[in-house]
Amino acid sequence: MKAARFNAATKSLVLTDVPTPEPGPLEVLVKVEACGICLSDVHLLDGSIPPVTDEVTPGHEPAGIVESVGELVPGWKRGDRAVMAGGRPCGSCGHCTIGRVEDCLAFQIMGFHYDGAWAEYVKVPYFAMTPVPDEIPFEQAAILADAVATPYAALTDRGGLKPGETVGLWGIGGLGTHAVQIARLCGASFIVAVDPLASARERALRLGADVALDPVSQDVPREIKGLTSGLGLDLALDLVGANAVLQQCVSSLGLGGRAVMVGLSLESLQLEPSLLFGVLKHSVLGHLGYDRRHLDDLVKLLAGGRLDLSASISDVIPLDDVADGVRRLSEKEGDPVRIMVKP
Repeated sequence: MKAARFNAATKSLVLTDVPTPEPGPLEVLVKVEACGICLSDVHLLDGSIPPVTDEVTPGHEPAGIVESVGELVPGWKRGDRAVMAGGRPCGSCGHCTIGRVEDCLAFQIMGFHYDGAWAEYVKVPYFAMTPVPDEIPFEQAAILADAVATPYAALTDRGGLKPGETVGLWGIGGLGTHAVQIARLCGASFIVAVDPLASARERALRLGADVALDPVSQDVPREIKGLTSGLGLDLALDLVGANAVLQQCVSSLGLGGRAVMVGLSLESLQLEPSLLFGVLKHSVLGHLGYDRRHLDDLVKLLAGGRLDLSASISDVIPLDDVADGVRRLSEKEGDPVRIMVKP
C-alpha cells in the first residue's frame, strides 16, 4: 500500500510503498477514506514536537471502511463504516497491567508512537472504533477524532463547563473553531474568541462567539473584564500552547476561574503572582485528547443535526499532495480549518 512516511533524522515526509498491515486478534484493518492534517502533525514534521520513533506514518484523524477483522474482534465486519480514536493504551504500565487501561500512564498517540492514517490502510484496536452512520460524510466523521473531540473533552470534562458560564477561547484554528460551536451547544452564556487573524475572528463570530478580540492590538484581559462587568471568565481555554497565551487566559479569569491548557509546547509555565493566584482561587488544568465515549457522543450530535461541521472541511487532497497540505496549514495559506487527505 501507499503511505506517507516521516523520517525523524532527515525531517522528510516521503510517499512510498510499504507492506499492508495485518490485524492481530483484537485489531481491525481499515481502508482509509479520509484523514485530517492537524497542527500537531506540522509540529512533528518541523521538530517542534520531539519524535518518539525514528520513522512513522503520521495521521491521527481517520475515518474509513473496515477491510478485515482479527479473529477475536466482536461486533465488526467487513464493509462497516467507522471513525477511529487516535490513540491506544500502552498495555504495560502499572495501570494497564491491572486492567485500568482507561488510566494508562503512557498513552500512545497514533501517528506519533505508532503508524497512523496518511496511508491507504490503517490498523487499530477494535475498541478504538466508533460506528459512523451512512448519512455522515467520511471527511466530517474523521475530524471528530481530535479537531472536535479534543475541545469537546476539554470544555465538558476537564473544564467542567456548566450552562450559563462565561467562556474564553484563545486560538480559533482547527480546535478553536469547534470549541466555539461546542461552548455554545453546551450552554455558555458568553463566548469571547481571541485570535490575531481577522479571518479567524470573523469565523468565530459566524459560529456563535459573542465577541472576537485581537491579542496584538487590544488589552485582552482588560477588555474581557469590561465585557463581563468586572467579573472575568469562568473558563478559559489555551488552544495554542504558548505561555504568553496561557498568561492571558489566567489574567482574564474571575474568582474561582479555570484555565485549561489544550495546546501543548515545550515552554515552561510562568503565570500571575502566587498571591493573586491564591486569593482569586484560580485553577490551571493540563489536558490531552479525549476518551472514546467523547467520540461516541459527537457522532450522535453530528448525526442528529446538533453539530454542523460542513464548513470545517477546507479542502480534500490526494495522499500524493499531503506534504503540500502540511505546508499550507503551517503557513496558514487560506486560513484552513481542516485540510483532509483522501488516499
